Amino acid sequence: MAQTKIADVRAKTPDELQEMLVDLRKEQFNLRFQRATGQLEATGRIKQVRRDIARAKTIMAERARAQAGNSDRRAEGATANQA
Repeated sequence: MAQTKIADVRAKTPDELQEMLVDLRKEQFNLRFQRATGQLEATGRIKQVRRDIARAKTIMAERARAQAGNSDRRAEGATANQA
């Protein structure tokens, strides 16, 4: 499986991102298990999966910050209108 492109990750919905993260973590566990038992052949895949997990988590964090920023602005606007 090839490395995930950031544009593909950004195009996913929050539910798809969460599902992707779960799948990647399962794959990471399986790769670690294979490495420990000496059955791992594609050693570079561990690095790819680790980076794909980071990509997914980064996009999720960016979206959470953007949503929190929008909520803060609305709250500030509401207080400014009341004053």
